[in-house]
Amino acid sequence: MTTDTESLLRVNNLVTEFDTEDGPVRAVDGVSLAVHAGRTLGIVGESGCGKTVTALSIISLLPKPTANIVSGEVWFEGEDLAAAPIERLHQIRGNRIGMIFQEPMTALNPVHRVGRQIMESLKLHRDLDETAALRLTVEMLEKVGIPSPELRVSEYPHQLSGGMRQRVMIAMALICSPSLIIADEPTTALDVTIQAQILELLQDMQNQSNTSIIMITHDLGVIAETCDDVVVMYAGRVAEQGSVEQVFHSPKHPYTQGLLDSIPRLDSQRKTKLNTIEGMVPALQDMPVGCRFNNRCPHTDNQCMESPPTLEDSQSGHRAACHHWSRIQQKV
Repeated sequence: MTTDTESLLRVNNLVTEFDTEDGPVRAVDGVSLAVHAGRTLGIVGESGCGKTVTALSIISLLPKPTANIVSGEVWFEGEDLAAAPIERLHQIRGNRIGMIFQEPMTALNPVHRVGRQIMESLKLHRDLDETAALRLTVEMLEKVGIPSPELRVSEYPHQLSGGMRQRVMIAMALICSPSLIIADEPTTALDVTIQAQILELLQDMQNQSNTSIIMITHDLGVIAETCDDVVVMYAGRVAEQGSVEQVFHSPKHPYTQGLLDSIPRLDSQRKTKLNTIEGMVPALQDMPVGCRFNNRCPHTDNQCMESPPTLEDSQSGHRAACHHWSRIQQKV
């Protein structure tokens, strides 16, 4: 599989490894996904499942030489970013692909004013002078809901609240009108009110410019509210993928079912114990031979212990990497 004319971004069998004292470990192992124009793809899973490493692999922002893309393709607007030279990646990052990092206080430079940091992309990719770049920066800060933007451009990150710093990050990601935005946990550490405002802001911006979004989160509520399609990751691999309606209303993988069952419900008529997924995620350097979920799955058998499942194709686009689900399908 190579390019897909219907997809803005298509990742094929991506493998990313980190060099450690104990040898190379695979943080991302054969991940494939697609993002369509104007749609939002959610990537969800527990901490350490490979969500962020997948995103950083797409735009080659992994720490060198510790981390490397071993194999796979990252097709974006007709070219393979995994094989692109660093000069070409510099032209794409911040221009055609915008990134909203997980923690704005560490992503923003503390010794530079926020306006200067936003203007940097305009000067690099749009070749604008100081006056024009400043004008567009103030306009973008106003669009993302920052009051008195003409004053805020001269402030430093520590002078802004957490919600305002996140808005600055969104402004930086949007300033060059990218066709794809990667949002890595954009609402982490924000209170519920600010979280709702940030998510609404992203959706408004998407509706205005038909931008595609990759929403990385561990929060299934965020996925349900903002995404069209979803990829569920576990231990560096895709466990299940499909539309939000398919995955939420008819989950196929036991891991997805466990995540959904662990959500507290206010409509319960009686007090029930909160469901949990038993066991622990295996360490990257000590992955099981077969299915990586086999030490936590209630349906594990010999096949699950011996051979890794593959994502089964379906006409509806709803796919799961699960031997148990495959056996059920064969009986139907």
